Amino acid sequence: MPPSILKSSLENASFSIIFQIFCRCVTFGLNAFVIRHVGQAILGVINVRLLLLESMILFLSREPFMKACLTNTVEHNWAQVVNLLWLTVPICVVMSFFFGYIWLFLLSTTEALPPYYTFAVWAVGLSCVIELSSLVVQLAASAFLFVRLKIILDTIMIVIRTMTFVPLILYYPENALLAFGIAQLVAAVFYTTSHYVYFHRHIEKLNKCTQKRRMSLKDSSDEYVIREFPFHAIKDFLPGQLENHDSYLDRKLTILTWSFFRQGILKQILTEGERLIMTIMPILTFTEQGIYEIVNNMGSLAARFIFRPIEDSGYFYFTQIVKRDKAISDQNPMKVQESVNVLTHLCSVVTCIGLVVLVFGQSYSSMLLWLYGGSKLILPLPVCLLRVHCFAVLLLGINGVTECYTNATADSATINNSNLIMVCHSITFLGASYLLTIWLGPVGFICGNCVNMFLRIIHSARFISKRHQDTIYRPLRGLVPKPMFSACLLVAGFITSLSHAYFFPTQKMLHLLIGVTMFVIVLIAWIYENYELIELAMSKWYERRNKQKKSD
Repeated sequence: MPPSILKSSLENASFSIIFQIFCRCVTFGLNAFVIRHVGQAILGVINVRLLLLESMILFLSREPFMKACLTNTVEHNWAQVVNLLWLTVPICVVMSFFFGYIWLFLLSTTEALPPYYTFAVWAVGLSCVIELSSLVVQLAASAFLFVRLKIILDTIMIVIRTMTFVPLILYYPENALLAFGIAQLVAAVFYTTSHYVYFHRHIEKLNKCTQKRRMSLKDSSDEYVIREFPFHAIKDFLPGQLENHDSYLDRKLTILTWSFFRQGILKQILTEGERLIMTIMPILTFTEQGIYEIVNNMGSLAARFIFRPIEDSGYFYFTQIVKRDKAISDQNPMKVQESVNVLTHLCSVVTCIGLVVLVFGQSYSSMLLWLYGGSKLILPLPVCLLRVHCFAVLLLGINGVTECYTNATADSATINNSNLIMVCHSITFLGASYLLTIWLGPVGFICGNCVNMFLRIIHSARFISKRHQDTIYRPLRGLVPKPMFSACLLVAGFITSLSHAYFFPTQKMLHLLIGVTMFVIVLIAWIYENYELIELAMSKWYERRNKQKKSD
């Protein structure tokens, strides 16, 4: 892999993480704003129905084409790629009318839709069409390593959408869907226009460079972009503009796109399973949908900011240390012991974090919801949802670590079998979510997710146990918390429960102070029992910092 591509890939990963955190923070704050100024019902319509509509249109119209055309871009005939990508616009138009008709006339609901719902539906469809009209330029930015461009434009688009939506809500809170539709259109127009404007200026700059200057930079990363960039005018991004002596479309790319499309339908159904059930089957009111989205976003913060970095780092580590195609007993004993210690510690850490969230979440869900959405959220339903979600966080953390080890160390046959099992688990999740929601209401969705996580943990635990059955190592023992930590956690749970019963909501600060005190006690107990782990982590950190200083 050329160094410029490797460097850009690493930059893209880093910027993507930062961008995901930024998006999550903006969404988190925007939801709180909508709750306080409009209400949960409008939030349910926007975050469930309308964003599901946007996801369905964009994913099915764009994702297969982007995946196919980003494959081996060095060998592309760009005339055929441009022609293929412009097919997304008429496909998006068809998808917009198809799903728009379903969203307007076929979806059943037991309650009245908010004002401007029809406008919001068509605004979503039109914004998708506008955004896909620059898909060729977006692909060129990805293929030719314009890493910062994508992140910058995506960030500005979110800012523009937010800055358009918020003032309209402040002045006309009763027309929230009108504000949402206008914000979608403004952001889409900016996104498309800015891509074309940037590359128009970039091409002009390239055309001013002399041929001698371009060839003199033969070994630089900039020259990779300059010499290989096949577009010499902005009209070259339109279909049929580049010289093309072959067929109108690349047959291999077309077949690959169709394969990704068929695969993507199932993936989209499984990814958006909860929203699809809420939208197609009106088992929840708009208010309940809004409350569920609020709690789901709050509960996913731990997964996004704590568990995900642990999983990503663990996956990379295990792929480098443990060989997939060899039994553990046949591998380097030192590396095996190190990998087992790391897996044991990771299991212990995520279990302890999950247990802390579970215990303290039972007494402080009300406090967190009050801080986030005010008195509107201190109701039995959102409090119950967040308390149950705390148990899902525990399972999510354990599943992340055990599954990352499984995916990082399993051979190809096991991975193929795991993919089939995952599909079965996902289908089970959809069925369990539907049935449990009928019985339990919105809590049923979280319980269905817990069932899915539990089944996946069992599958990964069986693989890990079988992998180490011929050795003396039992890394899954890390899932059992140590005695002093467990005892302090039980005491903390009891005391904070009493505090919640007697001091919330009349004496919120006293209730919070008690919680902070008990958390510090639990943390001290954990540090005492895991002092060796902390020493090891600190030594590794100092060692890494010293290496960086020497290299600088």
